[in-house]
Amino acid sequence: MTMRHASDALFVYGSLLEEATEILGHPVDVVPARLEGFERRHSRYHYIVRADGAETGGLVMLDLTDEDWRRLDAYEEVPDLYTREEVEVDIYDGALRCWAYLPTAKCINLKAYI
Repeated sequence: MTMRHASDALFVYGSLLEEATEILGHPVDVVPARLEGFERRHSRYHYIVRADGAETGGLVMLDLTDEDWRRLDAYEEVPDLYTREEVEVDIYDGALRCWAYLPTAKCINLKAYI
C-alpha cells in the first residue's frame, strides 16, 4: 500500500468534528479516517495519546488553506495546549500522512469543568 502525504489535511477527533465549519467560516471536504496506536482521552478538552493496540476514529479535513490553518491553530491554542504534528491515518483508499493536534502537558493536566 502506498502512503500519500497531504500537507493541507488535518485528522480531527474531538470538538473539531462538530465545530470546524463555524471556526473556518466555510464548509470543508472530509473523509472518514482511523488513527492506529492512539486513544482518545478527555480532561477539559479531548486529546489523543499513544497507546498500544488502540485506535481512534475521526475525519480528515481536506484542502485547508493558510487562513484555515491560522484559525485552527488559534482555536486549538497552539503551542500552549496543542502542537500540530504529522500522523499516518487510514482512509478509504489507503494510508495518508497528514496533521493532527496532539496535547501538551498543560492540556492533559487541565481539570474538567464542573
